[in-house]
Amino acid sequence: MSAVRVVLADDHAMMRAGFRAILESEGTVTVVGEASTGAEAVALATSLQPDVICMDVQMPDMDGLEATRRIVADPTVRSAVLIVTTFDRDDYLFTALEAGASGFLLKNAGPEELVSAVRVVAAGDALLAPEVTRRVIARFSAGDVADPPTAPAPPPLAAALTDREAEVLKLMADALSNGEIAARLFIGEATVKTHVSNVLAKLGARDRVQAVVIAHRHGLA
Repeated sequence: MSAVRVVLADDHAMMRAGFRAILESEGTVTVVGEASTGAEAVALATSLQPDVICMDVQMPDMDGLEATRRIVADPTVRSAVLIVTTFDRDDYLFTALEAGASGFLLKNAGPEELVSAVRVVAAGDALLAPEVTRRVIARFSAGDVADPPTAPAPPPLAAALTDREAEVLKLMADALSNGEIAARLFIGEATVKTHVSNVLAKLGARDRVQAVVIAHRHGLA
C-alpha cells in the first residue's frame, strides 16, 4: 500500500517537526511539504497534490480556515484537510466544517490519534470524535447554526435510499467509521464504502458530516 502523502501547515517550526516525526515513524505516511502560512498551504496543495493537509487555524498571512475554504473550492485539488488546532472552540469547528474540512483534531491528542486521523481522512472518511459529532448535530438540528451553503436540503433522491443505505446512514450518525459499520453489519468494508458513496450522492452531501447533519435536520436518522 502506497504511503499517505501529507503536507503540514503550522506557523511553529517545532510543531511541524514534532508532527513529522510522529507521522513518519509509522512508515505508512510521508510528509512531502511544510507551510508556515495559509497562503503557502494553498500553494503546496496545488503543486504537490498531497492526500492530506494537516492545517493549523491561527497562522499569519492567511488563517487555516480561509486556506481550507480555498483548497476545497479548487476543483483541481483533491487533498483532504484535517484541522489540527489547540483551540476547542465551536466557532472554529463549525467554520472549518463549512469550509470543507474532513476532520477536526485537537493538538493535545495522542500521537496514535494523529496517525489514525490522517489515515482516516486519507481514506475518504470524515473524522470527528463522537462527542464533537453530537455537538455538530445538536447545534444544526436545534437551528442554532444555519445550514452551510454547501449543504442544501436533501434532493428527492433522498427518498430513494435503500433499507441498507438507511441503516448505514444511521450508523454514520452514531459516528461509526466504515470499518466499524462493516463489523456491525457483517459486510465488507468495500461494500460499506459503496453504500456511503450512494448515501452522499442521494443526499447531495459533500461528506459524511454533512450527511449526518442533513439526516438529523430532515428526520432521516
